[in-house]
Amino acid sequence: MPASSPVPLPLLKRIPPGLWAALVWIAAAVQPIVEYVLMPPQHGYSLSYPRDGLDSPTAQALLGLAFLVVLTGSALLRRRAAVAYGLVIAGTVISSVAWRQDEVLPLQFLGVDVALCYVAATQTRRTATTAAAGALGVLAGYIVLRWVMGGESGTASEPFVALTVIIAWLVGNSVHQARAHTAELHARAAAQAVTAERLRIAREMHDTVAHSIGIIALQAGAAARVVETQPARAREAMITVEHVGRETLAGLRRMLGALRQADQEQEPATRDHGTTGHDQGRTRARLRPAVGLADLERLAATTTAAGVRVEVWWQGKRRQLPVDIDLAAFRIVQEAVTNVVRHAAVDHCQVKVEYREDELVVEVVDRGKGGGTGTKSLGTGFGLVGMRERVALLDGRFTAGSLPEGGFRVAARLPVATAAGTESRATDGAR
Repeated sequence: MPASSPVPLPLLKRIPPGLWAALVWIAAAVQPIVEYVLMPPQHGYSLSYPRDGLDSPTAQALLGLAFLVVLTGSALLRRRAAVAYGLVIAGTVISSVAWRQDEVLPLQFLGVDVALCYVAATQTRRTATTAAAGALGVLAGYIVLRWVMGGESGTASEPFVALTVIIAWLVGNSVHQARAHTAELHARAAAQAVTAERLRIAREMHDTVAHSIGIIALQAGAAARVVETQPARAREAMITVEHVGRETLAGLRRMLGALRQADQEQEPATRDHGTTGHDQGRTRARLRPAVGLADLERLAATTTAAGVRVEVWWQGKRRQLPVDIDLAAFRIVQEAVTNVVRHAAVDHCQVKVEYREDELVVEVVDRGKGGGTGTKSLGTGFGLVGMRERVALLDGRFTAGSLPEGGFRVAARLPVATAAGTESRATDGAR
């Protein structure tokens, strides 16, 4: 399906941060020029912005230079934040010199605050702290200058401007922390998804191959023992080996092909900000092998032909199950029967599948070497681990262990949702 177009950002978020800093600074710089120089004289006047403050060519040149420096810094803010921030501060200082002021111009320093907020939000903590310290150092320099020149009188504006600097740094630092936390959560979720997918593929590979390899080994051994005395039985065993081998190889090819196809389909989607949840669900559906409890009789027949008779008992009213439940139940039975073939040293086992109103119960019991089966699976294999993981993912209950009278028992209880609209194997196959 075509990738969805990205949602456009709000207008305020589409404005570059440098433009915000330039707009704030220019508005603060133009306002006194218009009010106290260009407009007709009013009853009120300003000591900070005298009417004749810009009469000299030097003052006008300095003010023009201040505009140029600030605009240059604003243009560079996104690409070279530290240098741009320094230019904005320098332009603000030059502007105060143009007006022949020995104190900071509070309104124009708001442009510095906007630039500092961006620096704190996008740069490292060390760079942001250095930038804030630089702004506070400039404010302290004005106070020291007036104290040296003996011109300190009234209430100084620098402490209040310093408060805006601290607030701008705190806001930018909060945005930086929020972005870092979000990135960490995304990275953690991606890592967990990769791990979960690797475990799922590992379970599928193990469950698909282990049973078939066990049957092949059993039949090949039987053929080797009777090849001279009973060539007909040996030939029959080798035909079974060929059939099981071809079937396993075809299953592996389907699985690897689905994985490769899903990887190729997800590459463009990843470049376009990822796939939707529906697409991911369809991809996962394609990767699921089309097996379930309907294949249990075929599994029993194959295992019986290999020399271990499998008795299947069905209890309750058989019905269509959700895909995950159906697949997990089959894989649990398959792995348990494989363990019987490999380790139990018996010629038969019993499989019980019970359909209950709100759960499915599967049970595999043999009367062989229960202790050996359990030790092998838990110590060096992954069979019981994989079964336990499957059941845990479905919020079910799993038990496996030796029986007092001898033998081994594997049982799983899988909850089955009864609500309408539950995903079924038929629906999954239609996709």
